[in-house]
Amino acid sequence: MKPPHKYRVAIIGSGNIGSDLLIKIMRSEHLSCTLFSGRNLKSVGIQQAKALGINVSDQGIGAISADPDICDIVFDATSAHAHMHHWEILRKLGKYVIDMTPAKLGEFCIPALNAKSCVDNGAKNINMITCGGQSSIPIANAISAVHADIEYIEVVSSIASLSAGPATRANLDEYIETTEDALMRFSGAQRTKAILILNPADPPIDMQTTIYAKITNPDIPAIRDSVEQMVAKLKEYVPGYALIVPPTVEGDRVMTTIKVVGNGDYLPQYAGNLDIINCAAIAVAEMIATSEQVKERQHA
Repeated sequence: MKPPHKYRVAIIGSGNIGSDLLIKIMRSEHLSCTLFSGRNLKSVGIQQAKALGINVSDQGIGAISADPDICDIVFDATSAHAHMHHWEILRKLGKYVIDMTPAKLGEFCIPALNAKSCVDNGAKNINMITCGGQSSIPIANAISAVHADIEYIEVVSSIASLSAGPATRANLDEYIETTEDALMRFSGAQRTKAILILNPADPPIDMQTTIYAKITNPDIPAIRDSVEQMVAKLKEYVPGYALIVPPTVEGDRVMTTIKVVGNGDYLPQYAGNLDIINCAAIAVAEMIATSEQVKERQHA
């Protein structure tokens, strides 16, 4: 039987996220990168892509506008502001778009929670929220599965400063707003707060996220069981995801901490923030690809 063809993807943005994403996509059984586009052919990311034999461009979104047939899915790894413009173009071209920025235009997606519904419902713009959102929201959701009446959730993510590129730093306000909105949606909490710390420590620290939930009379054994099940789901697509402090009562709150160790594809293993959002994005893209391949076989 002839194996299904790989779904063609383009990456816009040659920074840390886009460059790490490219290496991960090259290992995919369902995806093939046909374009890596940024703004400077001399950038480290584009030079790396070129060395890997990938078709590169310095025309950004313009490279797709000039040749719409070059891809089926577009990963936008630029900035929230730029994505506003990019979506106007890509929507008219009928492309699937996986937004790596906190632009909040598309359908919020956490693979462990709702990737299948996003794909089944035909969402064309899928928003991967933020790295802190991908690491914390599944845990918040697992807690809410036990206690639906969460009064307040606060998440604090700490990442190595070296892993945060210019676009991430420019998007800090959008990061906070998008993470908080998604937290509220997936946990049902009445109030949410997100904090991101860019830690300049040398050697760089691994990504860690601590989740605090204010709950009346928390059932800790049930919460632990729910959280451990969710961690197992996450590890299916983010191998470096780990629970390091199980849910426990701290004052009037339930507290738990997770760590994400990266695969070391583009930046060293401390850059778990790249892995958590990129692995999530690839999981969704592969689901889109396999769904489209099934449709093609049905119509063959």
